[in-house]
Amino acid sequence: MKLPIIGISGTMMKDNNDMFEGYEKSYVMDDYVQAVLRAGAVPIVLPIIDSSEQINEYAKLIDGLILTGGHDVNPLIYGEEPDVKVTEILPKRDFLDYELIKYTTELDKPILAICRGMQILNTYHGGTLYQDNSYCKTFHIKHMQVHNPDVATHTIKIEPNSVLESVLGNHAVVNSFHHQSVKGLAEGFRITAESKDGIVEAIERNSEQWCVGVQFHPEILSHKDEKMQALFNVFIGATRK
Repeated sequence: MKLPIIGISGTMMKDNNDMFEGYEKSYVMDDYVQAVLRAGAVPIVLPIIDSSEQINEYAKLIDGLILTGGHDVNPLIYGEEPDVKVTEILPKRDFLDYELIKYTTELDKPILAICRGMQILNTYHGGTLYQDNSYCKTFHIKHMQVHNPDVATHTIKIEPNSVLESVLGNHAVVNSFHHQSVKGLAEGFRITAESKDGIVEAIERNSEQWCVGVQFHPEILSHKDEKMQALFNVFIGATRK
């Protein structure tokens, strides 16, 4: 049986090594790679490129897409000016992710969107974001933890009859590394998990396409938490249908 090929959206950083200082690297965090491998699929990194035609070839090549965490989403793409609390943006990464979502959705292939990935999935489909969690009136939980990344630090409540509930149950304890979050939910989606202060922690698309977004980082927890790994297993399973 052919193993599913999973595209993992890449990001960039400038090297600070003396020999290659200022040169850009394309990369993903290894936790995404390992979670896909444990699920029995083949991970490939999708570097940032600026050709829509070639990104379409990415989408044709892969069986499923993981949208990864990282930079703030540029507020201009969802119709807002950048607030003073917006941190680093990378417009060429926004372009890559938008084109990946477009072509992967046209091909009806599964998408698992994580952290920033969930946010840009929401804005692509017409939603908006809190440019900083402090603008959500009910916000009071620490969503930018200072503990080790693989320590779960706050609870979420999960809605019934959702993909996430089928994997994690009706509640979970998750890790948290975000200062932005979903504000206006995109049409055609539903909220499937929230933290106790009302921050959106998961969304799912109401369609035939398997399309799940989570605000936390299951890939970091997956090496020691079977339920978090199970989310990747279910995602990979959807690529085989």
